Amino acid sequence: MIERRLLQLAIAIGCCSPLLIGGIGVLRGPAAFGHPAVVPTDLDSHFRYLSGIFFATAFGFASCIPGIERHGPRFRLLGLLIVGGGLSRAMSLATVGAPSIGHRIGLGVELGVVPLLMLWQWRVARR
Repeated sequence: MIERRLLQLAIAIGCCSPLLIGGIGVLRGPAAFGHPAVVPTDLDSHFRYLSGIFFATAFGFASCIPGIERHGPRFRLLGLLIVGGGLSRAMSLATVGAPSIGHRIGLGVELGVVPLLMLWQWRVARR
């Protein structure tokens, strides 16, 4: 029971960043993160689209919190989306170079924290 509550708390805390950062990205575009206020229209559109996906994914994870032990397939699908994004970010790191610290932290969360949360959810569900 305590392990389940700790997992729920970890997921709730983990949802805060994508809700905040994704929401800001949707509302303000790349300028919110120190990029020029005027960027090509397609770049702004794509940036806000990806911010919206980031934002919505947090709601998906949050929907797993109640009854976390019963939401394994949904949790793993959402986790796989995040890991896929992290692998894409790692490709950028390898081919273009290191991004800002915020993106490097995101990479660590995407390829480290999220897989660990997926394993933790599986462990809680098996009990």
